[in-house]
Amino acid sequence: MKVAVLFSGGKDSVFATFWALFQGFEPVLVSVIPPEYSMMFHHPNVDKTKLQAKALGLKQIFVKTTEENWHQKLKETFKRMGAKAIVAGAIASEYQRRRIDRIGEELDIPTFAPLWHKDLGDQLLPELLKYFEIKVMAVAAEGLDEKFLDQPYMKIIEANVKGVHPFLEGGEGETYVTDAPFFKKRIEILKTSKNWDGQRGVCEIEKATLRTKSKNK
Repeated sequence: MKVAVLFSGGKDSVFATFWALFQGFEPVLVSVIPPEYSMMFHHPNVDKTKLQAKALGLKQIFVKTTEENWHQKLKETFKRMGAKAIVAGAIASEYQRRRIDRIGEELDIPTFAPLWHKDLGDQLLPELLKYFEIKVMAVAAEGLDEKFLDQPYMKIIEANVKGVHPFLEGGEGETYVTDAPFFKKRIEILKTSKNWDGQRGVCEIEKATLRTKSKNK
């Protein structure tokens, strides 16, 4: 069954892709290019998801949107590609989940959110930390500053900042996955640039490449 996976390159959408593969689905990655600071979609390094799609060996579609037209554009994209379901990495955001569900209802296809309302008790976070290589690409919360940018996601977990969701679900930060067990190759980030405005920051990947994975990794 062909499914559309909303794919930003962060830990949640990469896990959602893994889940879709595990279910025996045929995932097509749908990556939204939104305006900056979109309430719906991950913005930093969306262009670098091309490397992840290659590492996964999956087809990818890019959809450029605005805050006003994203619903119609995604609906048209899912219909055109013949998607039989929509898969998203939403964890706790009712705002995001309701809007994706609405598209599914209008197209009369199911929507899946395999991470929905998962927490530390589900052992999901330990699994992500053990098997995924995750970098922090954006921060936007009190207690998270520029020192976390371009660092392993584990740094945020270890910091245990009060009021910050461990999955960064409330818009506190964004991530980028450079490797996972189901990647055919790993991604090596060669050059980045950081922008910190005193309250929020973004790490842009300027140069990256695919590398053959070690056989004993």
